[in-house]
Amino acid sequence: MRLRTMLIWLAVVPSVAMGTQVAVTAERLLVQADHLRDDLAASKRIGEPLFRLMAELQAERKMTAARWAGTPVPDADLRDLRAATDRAVAEFRRLSSDTGGRPESAQAAEHVSDVKSRLDQLTAFRSRTDARTGVAAQTIAYYNGVIDGITGLYQGAFSRTDDAALVEESRPVVAMISASEMLARQDTILTLAGPSRELTPAAFGEFLDDAGAHRHLYDTWIVPYLPAAEKETYEKITSSDAWKTKLRVENAIIAQHKVTDAGMKLPADVGAWPAAYEEFAAQLVELGTRRSRDLLAHADANAGELETQVYWLVGGSAGALLLVVAVVVVTTRSVLRRLRRLHERTVAIAEQTLPDVVARLHRGQPVDDAMLPSVSGNQDEVGRINDAFARVVAVSVDGHRQLAAERHGFGMFASGIASRTGNLVSRQLSLTEEIQDTFGHDEALLAELMRSDQLTVGMRRQVENLLILSGGEVPDPHTEPMRVADLLREAAAEVEDFRRIERHALDEASVEPSVISQISHLLAELLDNATRFSPPRSKVVIRAELVADGLSVEIEDRGPRVGAAGYEEMNRRLHSAPPYAELAENAHRLGLFVVGHLADRLKAKVTLRRSVYGGTSAVVVLPNELLARAAAPAGSAAALSAPAPAAVPLRRAAPEPLPEPPAAERLPAPAPTPEPEPAQRTPAIRPVTAEGGTRPALPERVPQTHMTRQLRAPRAPEPEPGPGTDTPEEVADAWADYEEGTQKVEAELRQEQDQR
Repeated sequence: MRLRTMLIWLAVVPSVAMGTQVAVTAERLLVQADHLRDDLAASKRIGEPLFRLMAELQAERKMTAARWAGTPVPDADLRDLRAATDRAVAEFRRLSSDTGGRPESAQAAEHVSDVKSRLDQLTAFRSRTDARTGVAAQTIAYYNGVIDGITGLYQGAFSRTDDAALVEESRPVVAMISASEMLARQDTILTLAGPSRELTPAAFGEFLDDAGAHRHLYDTWIVPYLPAAEKETYEKITSSDAWKTKLRVENAIIAQHKVTDAGMKLPADVGAWPAAYEEFAAQLVELGTRRSRDLLAHADANAGELETQVYWLVGGSAGALLLVVAVVVVTTRSVLRRLRRLHERTVAIAEQTLPDVVARLHRGQPVDDAMLPSVSGNQDEVGRINDAFARVVAVSVDGHRQLAAERHGFGMFASGIASRTGNLVSRQLSLTEEIQDTFGHDEALLAELMRSDQLTVGMRRQVENLLILSGGEVPDPHTEPMRVADLLREAAAEVEDFRRIERHALDEASVEPSVISQISHLLAELLDNATRFSPPRSKVVIRAELVADGLSVEIEDRGPRVGAAGYEEMNRRLHSAPPYAELAENAHRLGLFVVGHLADRLKAKVTLRRSVYGGTSAVVVLPNELLARAAAPAGSAAALSAPAPAAVPLRRAAPEPLPEPPAAERLPAPAPTPEPEPAQRTPAIRPVTAEGGTRPALPERVPQTHMTRQLRAPRAPEPEPGPGTDTPEEVADAWADYEEGTQKVEAELRQEQDQR
């Protein structure tokens, strides 16, 4: 089948189907509107007479109960009330026989027949009341049954409509009729108590049931579905004094009744019921009448709306069908051929040419513009689509080309800055070491030089971070494998607050020399993060052990709690290479990105999670390929488990200088370049044996190995230190400095936590 034939069929078949559907829908809507109008007419015709009949029966039931209870009832009043009831019965019989030509449902016919049969017994029960034969309960039950049948007629009349919304809206109306009947039954039962205020146990139980049913209907089926205005009216009724009297009487009957030989003795509070009932019952009847009228008005409006929808549906659908057919016939022949060619070119460029061009640009390779689509200049729709697509491709390629150039240029720029700065830092480390070798006998100066050396090492690590993020390589001066214990010590020495770090090398292993600096840098970043985000006096523990997948290194701190979403976001940054825009937005968290880059290069896995102490635990799993094949000698210190010495930190020698940028980019340096330092990050150390022949957890620096020969002579013994000479003011100043530092760290921790 040709494409043109398919297009015609695609237009004709849906058009015919839509026309058929429109016809069926229009017929259904018209029938629904007709039925709705019939229901509306029937409700208006029989609804009000039926409501009057129910009201007359309720009034006659109450007066009958009064006569049974011995309350004086004038015969003239009773005759007038019965005559009004007879007129309402006659009108109901007449209207129920006239169905308007529409057949009644079986349920509605059954309700009508039941009400008529019960009304046939009305004369007999009146005679029993006048003669005082039988019991009052049977007579009251008869009136209750007739009124229940009328309520069923109301419910059946509203449920016959085809409009589901109206059926839903009618439920509160029927519930209000039932609630009104429950309230009238309460009034009848209290009237039946008479002057003696005594009820039979059965009548007392019915009163309680009716009170509960009335409250349930209003709370569950009426009030939640009332409009705002009618709900406000109901709230006014329930806040009136008459309603409060009703609740007070009901509560008094429930709580204060007395059980006697004759039945239940009601409290004296029931005397306030009649006046209150006359007030709030009339208000509730008015509320129900208003709701019924609103329902009928809404049904009338829905019927008119359905008819209007039919007219618009038929007219609009016919016009749309004609338009669709005309457009298909006119355009199919001329468009198909050009669309086919445009489709072929577009698919080829989108699926083959453009991905290949973008990939070449990202790799830094040149791109031939002849491979891209060109603008033809045609002014019709297909030509403009072709030209627009060509412009989109050109803009996309230019954007990728510019982005690749900027990325490459920024990487070169950052790498050059990092190289120059790294060399300056290396020279600073060399100068610090020279000063330390020359003036190492001065312990105060030596301590300050150690602090300066530690800060400079931190600066070098930040420079290496920039070099790593810009795509450069950090040179590794190591030529021999390094034990894991030494690797942990080297990583801890990179951190300014290294005294708080406890190191545990649980297994004897070594790592390859080509990755020592990268692993040390990765661990140093995690240790620095752990010390900065944990309390100043807490310890940070790093432990390493061999596992099935390689070497596992876990860093655990006692820092603030981080939510699950925070860990998820940080782990995402560890496992993906972000663009420069995200790096700029998260400049305060570059350590995570550095760790992620190094982990990607080392094919290691880094995961952050909550530790058992509430802080953060960072787990690094290094693959087996990074471990040296030969194990360390058995006589070496295999397990180190103690914090670094607090008095004399280990001094790191300067590494090999970072690669300089090209000669054309170098700045003139008038000062001579110092000689390169040995390519070793850790100084020479020797083990120290403690009392009892046991080996301590950490080695110590070999004394005087860094001093000149002239300074290696024995020193005169120094006097034993006496008690401190600090004045109270000096101690207070020192304590204030400590508190200020603690507050500063806590403020930084809160800021970092909020930014996480």
